[in-house]
Amino acid sequence: MTRREAREQAFALLFEKSFHADNSMKEIIDMNIEFGTIEDDEFANSLAIQAWDKLEEIDALIEKYAIGWRKNRISRVSLAVLRLAICEMLCREDIPASVSINEAVELCRKYASEEEYSFVNGILGTVARNIESAVE
Repeated sequence: MTRREAREQAFALLFEKSFHADNSMKEIIDMNIEFGTIEDDEFANSLAIQAWDKLEEIDALIEKYAIGWRKNRISRVSLAVLRLAICEMLCREDIPASVSINEAVELCRKYASEEEYSFVNGILGTVARNIESAVE
């Protein structure tokens, strides 16, 4: 599985989790593997688990930089994409922020509207700049 495919799988898991609050991310992953709807991929699984484990921190960044938008007004697709990309920016030093942003925009182009991918791109650009300035 390529990294792009793994990200898409992690996105799907995060999207599904938004409908199943009572299930842990591990349960969702195991159930999908058992039913054959996803491959057992370490990168995809760890990214989905990390994003859900850091949900509070990630959502705080989304709310901070989605100026004029409350989290509950953002579509579940865009929210899952944002969570995935921000998780990569926070947790994966081996992945440049520009790659995370580009992959997120591609996911939005595939699963959301043009307005959504522009919105996601703007938020992620702002998050990336602020994360980088905090590290310096």
